[in-house]
Amino acid sequence: MPGRLQGARRIAVGTKQTLKKVATGEATSVYLAEDADATILEPLQTLCAERNIRITLVPTLAELGRLCRIEVGAAAAAILH
Repeated sequence: MPGRLQGARRIAVGTKQTLKKVATGEATSVYLAEDADATILEPLQTLCAERNIRITLVPTLAELGRLCRIEVGAAAAAILH
């Protein structure tokens, strides 16, 4: 499943950007780093549940950042329409 993120044409990276895209209905799926601070991810997880958006867990911040093609870690990312 994380391979879909690497091949996606449009993505949002970071908790704030991902939350915005989920809220506006632009996100089709969300990826969260398992080692990210749970209090930061909680609002995003709640909104995804409300909007029926599938969440895929990635083991680490570093791995999610790599999948997003950035050189730093990422707590959250989304594939966009």
